[in-house]
Order: sequence, then structure tokens, then C-alpha cells
Amino acid sequence: MFMRLKRITWGGWLAFFALLLISFPLRSYDDRSRLGPDTTSLSPGVTQNEAGSPPQSDVPVQDAVIRVDSNLVAVPVSVTDSTGRPVQNLEIGDFALEENGRPQSVARLGEPGETPVDLALLFDISGSTSSRFEFEQQAASKFLKEVLRPKDAVSIFSIGPSPKLVSERTSQVPEAIASLMKIEPTKAQTAFFDSVVAAAQYLERSAARDARRVQVVISDGEDNNSDRYTLVDSLREVQRADCLLYSINPGGPSIRLNNISLKGQEGMEALATHTGGAAFLPEKIEDLTAIFARIGSELQAQYLLGYYSSDSRKDGNFRSIQVRIPKRAGLRVRARQGYYASGSRPSD
Repeated sequence: MFMRLKRITWGGWLAFFALLLISFPLRSYDDRSRLGPDTTSLSPGVTQNEAGSPPQSDVPVQDAVIRVDSNLVAVPVSVTDSTGRPVQNLEIGDFALEENGRPQSVARLGEPGETPVDLALLFDISGSTSSRFEFEQQAASKFLKEVLRPKDAVSIFSIGPSPKLVSERTSQVPEAIASLMKIEPTKAQTAFFDSVVAAAQYLERSAARDARRVQVVISDGEDNNSDRYTLVDSLREVQRADCLLYSINPGGPSIRLNNISLKGQEGMEALATHTGGAAFLPEKIEDLTAIFARIGSELQAQYLLGYYSSDSRKDGNFRSIQVRIPKRAGLRVRARQGYYASGSRPSD
């Protein structure tokens, strides 16, 4: 009788442990789903892993969110009419976008000019620009006062023998202007390309995730001291940082009489064209104020288009972008000409 009862008791214990082993993973899964962050609360483009929680490959919905958000490509687009004035009445259906020649479905991410701007202002302090230095400072200060909004930010670099971060990223315009006005010209050489790359990499690290990254460069583009980067390198790094670049050459039309000066201007034009910005060569120094105003108007009227690339590979390769407005042939469209897919960089 005792042995029979003992057998029944051990059988009950075995059944209990079996039920415990089966139910334990289910309770663990439920707890993880209940306590983990809600993916619907993340901002566009922020994945679970980037938001601070470890990826959980056993939850299919989270995998889908990570896959889609990581393919998002943002494209700032400037549209002007035949007189150069910004055009702001376009609808999403007016735009056509291709990546590597393949049509992509476009979704607008922000109304014209509404997305914040992270601006890097680069100021040439070399001897070739010293005669106009004070006026350039005043014009740049006016630009910052009139263009930057509370949600925007600015950092300031000087272009001299080596790149120098004069003012770290700030949303306090008076603070940035005070730093700008303390910059003094020098007779030293110019590391133009190194400075452009330093500013691009700084924006890539520090800019808000949803901001448009913009460089405004006041320089003649002449480089005689960069020891790390060339024009080709600079273009690659600016594109990798998703930056627009606007250049203002205070040298005026006389640069065409000097091959070195002309080469400097051509380099800035290449950087501006490929990133969707613009290169300005004012007739006279007094035109600087009007040029700054034009850049400001363009930034405030800029469309921000976004699309999920149909190519999900993370190969680090360059992909070309073309933006058109097929039904409005008279409009001029400027956008960056491509981007580097996220992932490990291929050897350069």
C-alpha cells in the first residue's frame, strides 16, 4: 500500500515539473512584451536598438520596425522659379524621385521650412580674405539673427592653418554671435578641405536626428595646407554626413584672372552642386547681405522629402538620387545627388 502511494506521489511531482517547464517561457515572453518599450512611440528613423533597448529578434513586429526605419532616406529639396524665388505651393504628388534610376515611393516628412536646421558656419580667416573680414562678420551675424529659430542650432568653425571649432553647437544666437565677432584674421595658410570635413563630421555627430544639416562656407576655396583631405574626400564626407553646402566667395569676379582662385571656386561649386546647396560669387562685397538673405529664404522654404529605399542592403555604397517635378517644367529643383547607404564603409 505504501509503495503504491509513493509511486503516485512521484508521478504527481513529475507532472508538476513538466507543467512548470512548459509554462515558464510563456510567462517570460509575456513579461518582456509587457515591460519592453512600445515601438509606436519612437520617432521616425529611430530603431529599438538606437533608442536604448536591446533588439529582440524573437518578436516579429519589432524586426519589421527596425528593417523599415533603417532604410529611410531624407532628401531636402529646394524649388525656385525662373527668377530664383522659392516655390512653396507644391504637393507630394508633384515630385518624382529615383534612386539609381529606379522610381521610389515618396512621403513628405515636413512642410516647407518646418524641420529644424543644424547649421555649421565656416569662416575663412586666411590672408586672402582679410581685407573684407569685418564686413563679412557683420553680414554673417545679421544672417544668424534673422534665420535661426529657437528649434535650430549653430556651430562655428574658422578656416585657417587647421580646422578650429570656435563655437560648439548651441541654440543661443547671441552666444554664437559673440564667438563669431571674436574671430580674428590671420596671414597663415588655409586648410580648406580639412575644415569642410571637420564641420561635416561634427554635424554628423552632434546634429539633432530630424534636423537638416547645413554648412554655410565664407571662403575663396583656396587650399594650401590640408594634409588629410582633398576635394574628392571632402565631397564624399559631406555626402556621408547628409549635409547641404552653401558657399559664398567674397573674392568677386576678379578670381577669374587667377587660376588658383578659379580652381578654389570650382571646388566649392562642385561641393554645393552635389549636396543640393548653392555656390555664390557676389559682384561686390556689399552683396553679401542679400546673398545671406537668399540662403535664409531658401532654408525656410525647403521641402523635406523622405522615402524608404527599395534596396535594403547595408553595403556602404553610394546611391544616386534624382528629384524631378515632371508637370512643372519651368521650375528649378536642387537636391543632393546621392547618399551612402548605412553600414560599413567600403574601402575608399
